[in-house]
Amino acid sequence: MLARVYSCAVVGLEGVIVEVEVDTTSGFPGMDIVGLPDAAVRESSQRVQAAVKNAGLPYPRRPRGVRSG
Repeated sequence: MLARVYSCAVVGLEGVIVEVEVDTTSGFPGMDIVGLPDAAVRESSQRVQAAVKNAGLPYPRRPRGVRSG
């Protein structure tokens, strides 16, 4: 595992703490997101790519797996 962070998801009117894990492996570039099948989660790969680019960092050319739960 490359990194583990804690975040918050809104469920109704309450916030729920979620754990997010990220890992990289060798192979073709790409991003797999597993866990909460919400539309916002499915769209997050584009937001991650934009955030990395706007931070002036190189986007990794290795596959990434992201698990939330």
